[in-house]
Amino acid sequence: MKEKISAAKEEVKETLGIGKEESSQSTSTSARHGADVKDGGKASSGKQKHEQSGSGDTAESIFGKFKSGISSPKVSLAFQRLKEANVVDLAKKGYDIVKDELSGNPSKRKHLEHTPPPSSTAERSTRADIVVLPSKQSRWSKKWEAFKEKMQGHPLFKHVSGFSEPVVTRGQEIAEDMRERWETSDNPIVHKIQDINESIFQETDAAASYKEIRRRDPSFSLPEFVTEVQEAIRPVLNAYIKGDVETLKKYCSPEVIDRCKAEHTAYCSHGIFFDNKILHISDVEVRETKMMGTSPIIIVAFQTQQIYCVRDREGKITEGGKDTIHTVYYAWAMQQVDVEELGEGALYPIWRLREMQQIGVQALI
Repeated sequence: MKEKISAAKEEVKETLGIGKEESSQSTSTSARHGADVKDGGKASSGKQKHEQSGSGDTAESIFGKFKSGISSPKVSLAFQRLKEANVVDLAKKGYDIVKDELSGNPSKRKHLEHTPPPSSTAERSTRADIVVLPSKQSRWSKKWEAFKEKMQGHPLFKHVSGFSEPVVTRGQEIAEDMRERWETSDNPIVHKIQDINESIFQETDAAASYKEIRRRDPSFSLPEFVTEVQEAIRPVLNAYIKGDVETLKKYCSPEVIDRCKAEHTAYCSHGIFFDNKILHISDVEVRETKMMGTSPIIIVAFQTQQIYCVRDREGKITEGGKDTIHTVYYAWAMQQVDVEELGEGALYPIWRLREMQQIGVQALI
C-alpha cells in the first residue's frame, strides 16, 4: 500500500515539473521506509519530513517560475507605468472636481448685461471638416429595408406602380388648380371665409415675437428676465435723473441715452435741477410682447413712489419738496439685441431699454 502511495506521489511531481532531485529524495525515503518497517514511530517521522521537504521544494519551484515570468520586459514595463501613474493623486483630483461641482453655485447668465469673454492670443481655425458616420440600424429596420427592396424589384409591384403614378400626378394637378382658383377668386363670400380663417388660425404678434426670442436665445427664461428688469429699475432711474451716461450704457439703447443727454442739457440751461429720490418700486408686469421690425419687444409696466423736488441753480426748492411724494407710472419697452449687433465675442443676445415713458403721475402727499 505504501509503495502505491509513493508511486502516485512521483507521478504528481512529474506532472508539476519538479526536478530529478526531488524524485531521488522520494525514492530514498521510500527505501528507508521499507527497511524500518518494524519501527512504526520512525517511519511516521520520516514520512512527515518527506512531506515538508517536498512541499517546500514545490513552493520554491513555483515561485521561481512566477519570478521568471514577471521578469519579462512587457510585464516589467507595465509595472513601471503603474508605479509612475500615482493613482492616489488622480483619485484625489477627481474627488476635488466632483466636490466643487456639487458644492459650488453656478453663475446664471445675465439677460441685460454683456460680459465679453477673455481675449485669447491663440489663432482660431477657420477649417470645417465634414465627417460621415454610419447610422446604426436595428435588426427589424434592416429586415424591412431588405423586404422593401425585394418587393420593389417584383414585376407585379412595377406593374401596379405604373398605373398609380399617372393617377397621383393628375390628382396633384387638380389640387393645385383648385388652390389657385380659391386664392384668386373675386367672390365676396370666399373673401369673407378667408378673413375668418386668417383671424382664427393666423399666428398672433405675441406668438411670433416669442418664437423669434426663442430662436435667437433657446435658453431664454421670462421669469429670470422679469427679475433682472426689477433689479435694473432703481439704477436706471437714478442715472436718468442725474444724467449718468456711463450707467445708462449698461442697460439702455443709444436712443434713450441721446434723449437723456438732450433733456439734461435743456434742464440745466434753464436752471432746473431734479432732486428726486425713489422710495418704493412695485412688481414688474409684462404687458405685451410684439415685433418691432425684425427685433422682438417686451413691454413691461411698474410704478414707483418717489420724492418730487425741483431746485434752482442756488439750491432753493422751486417746486415740490422733501415731503412731496408722487406715484409715477412707467412703461418700458425692452428690445432684444442680436449677437451680430453686439460685435465679436458675444455668444448670446442681450436686452436693452429701447423706450421709457411716464404713463401718469399721482400726488400722494
